[in-house]
Amino acid sequence: MIDAHCHLDLYPNPEEIAQEIENKQITTIAVTNIPSHFIFSIPHVRSYKKVHLALGIHPLVAESHTDAELRKFKQEAKQATFIGEIGLDFSAQGKATAVEQVRTFEEVLRTIKDRPRFVSIHSRGAEDKINELLSQFAIKKCVFHWYSGPISVLHKILENGHYLSINPSMVKSKNGQKIIDQVPKNRVMTETDGPYLRIGSRNVTPGDVASVLEYLSHVWGSAFDEAESQVAENFRGLLDDIQANPK
Repeated sequence: MIDAHCHLDLYPNPEEIAQEIENKQITTIAVTNIPSHFIFSIPHVRSYKKVHLALGIHPLVAESHTDAELRKFKQEAKQATFIGEIGLDFSAQGKATAVEQVRTFEEVLRTIKDRPRFVSIHSRGAEDKINELLSQFAIKKCVFHWYSGPISVLHKILENGHYLSINPSMVKSKNGQKIIDQVPKNRVMTETDGPYLRIGSRNVTPGDVASVLEYLSHVWGSAFDEAESQVAENFRGLLDDIQANPK
């Protein structure tokens, strides 16, 4: 199984979650919110083979988009294969810092345009702008995390070759289900966005991508194993592009 977007460092018990990831053999992209957190996390995840640490600078922490953090991003990006969480947020929560977000996002895209990487994108309320900027900087095959925007913009995103990562919340909502119906099988990833989601009284964990695979197997009319294999094939395709174009 694959969890393409998980905030491992934000769990109250990250080492336990990392061990669960290893035990269950769940390939997990551990996104970070600012470069300092990425740097801090490196020694803590180094021994876990299934955890891939991603270099991020989250749009909703614009107050942390300092020159120092951007310098760290540029330095760490020289080696980073996985990027996230990056993007824009023009919702009510993020619109006050829209100008700062765009400035940072453009600098990030300018930094990572040199070669293919696995890129996890936050796009709430800014889907069209992000699609435009990705095209401007020729950034291809990004993974839009928890997409919730218009179907019309989704079609543009898919036409440009990008992917969507789907979480347990999306499969339970009518809007999420409508979005999933528009995504070809070969553009789907699975994610949890843990620990932000909850199942009952507990935080979601990477193992909960199983519920997404169950839903996908139902709508695709396939067995669970077939849905799991499809997502794994999609992920391998992205990695093949990265490995074929090393710096």
